[in-house]
Amino acid sequence: MAEGDATEEGVTADITRASARLAQAGRLTVLTGAGVSAASGVPTFRGAGGLWRHFRAEDLATPGAFARDPALVWEWYDWRRSLIAACQPNRAHEVLAAWSTAHRGFALLTQNVDGLHERAGTAQMTRLHGSIWTLRCWNECGAAPWANRDVPLRPLPPRCPSCGAMARPGVVWFGEPLDPLDLARADQASTCDVFMVVGTSAVVHPAAGLIDLARVRGAFVIEINPESTPVSDMVDLSLRGPAEVVLDALASC
Repeated sequence: MAEGDATEEGVTADITRASARLAQAGRLTVLTGAGVSAASGVPTFRGAGGLWRHFRAEDLATPGAFARDPALVWEWYDWRRSLIAACQPNRAHEVLAAWSTAHRGFALLTQNVDGLHERAGTAQMTRLHGSIWTLRCWNECGAAPWANRDVPLRPLPPRCPSCGAMARPGVVWFGEPLDPLDLARADQASTCDVFMVVGTSAVVHPAAGLIDLARVRGAFVIEINPESTPVSDMVDLSLRGPAEVVLDALASC
């Protein structure tokens, strides 16, 4: 059962306790979701203002959707890339980037595809769902994925430089498996002293399953989220608030 107190004194005590745990941790793993980037102006997929309020995931973020209407899917991703390009890393990204270089046993697992962790200078990171700034050949001609930060993309849809076929976003779509190497890194990182869950709805698997895996392996699990999630009653400590506010408070202790 998660511990936590809604009063100001209780919140301060929870921050202090979390900070003490972090200071003692030889291995710290952080799993981040869309909430980490909300303060940067990147809309979340779920909740108020989420992108899914206007588009259904199955219409835009599946292999089947791309096969049916690649132009529609690319128009949406091109719009997202334009929006994200104008965003800057926020305090949450900055704190995590600082921890990544200060803690030898640090690992960041992110579900985000926006690239803001990288722009903040985060080390020791695994992108579980790929990157919106990477493209792949739709025909799988054997060409390695390539980086492309052009905004807007032209032509649209873009083309594979090796075979000329359409390119697709280098992200993991719904219904697709995660990269086995990324899964192996995530499994290894789940063996840690403190496992922190920041800004994620904790409903997308297999990433959400890492929380329970870390608990089973003995990690002290801390959740940071403005709202209750399906794992809030399972973690050891739940800190309510925006990621950039809570992480800044922890970094200031």
